[in-house]
Amino acid sequence: MKDGKKYILIADDEPEIRDILKLLLTGDGYAVLPVADGQAVVDNASPDIDLYILDVNMPNMNGIMAAAKLRETYETPIVFLTAYSSESDKVMGFSAGADDYIVKPFSNVELLMRVKAILRRNPVITPVQPKEEPVNRVAIQDLILDLDRQSVLRGEETISLTHTEFKILELLATHRKKIYSLDNIYQSIWGDDAVGDSAIMVHIKNIRKKLGDNSRSPTYIKTAWGRGYYID
Repeated sequence: MKDGKKYILIADDEPEIRDILKLLLTGDGYAVLPVADGQAVVDNASPDIDLYILDVNMPNMNGIMAAAKLRETYETPIVFLTAYSSESDKVMGFSAGADDYIVKPFSNVELLMRVKAILRRNPVITPVQPKEEPVNRVAIQDLILDLDRQSVLRGEETISLTHTEFKILELLATHRKKIYSLDNIYQSIWGDDAVGDSAIMVHIKNIRKKLGDNSRSPTYIKTAWGRGYYID
């Protein structure tokens, strides 16, 4: 946070868009850092930033590349803002580590609702006191989900997931054997109607890859063909 406010970095090469976003977000109580290209995103990346809103098509370094660089260090939520609305574009964005995807021209109300929703899914995590054992944990085979710290452990190894990936895994892990359709998962995580099956499918693919799971014979997230996903 900055001065008690959530801190949002916005990146767009169009000054008008930056001005609109800054006006909207500061008016809604956020602290905002506007930059003009992907390289500036990477240069200004910080643990203090609570959310990145990145235009996809920017000079010097595009939003996809900037997001990939951010994901090397940070799990901070990323929202892509772009004129491209095809399923393949969304798949590319989610594969790069995006948590959400807003298509231009966007509704001001929708943008603010999405920002609130994603920050609500990513609360500030209070560090556990040194001698206090975390109790809010869920086991999946050899994995431990620490729901307080929003982390996934396998022995001494910490597996890095984005916040959206973690929330999907948490949803399935805390409702064992319940089959969630793609729409069910989207509505549970985003709190609104689905934007397309590909979004959830890409997130599931990314989670499985990070967990070292085989999609043909998965250990953790199982597929109920034609119905959705579940964890035993």
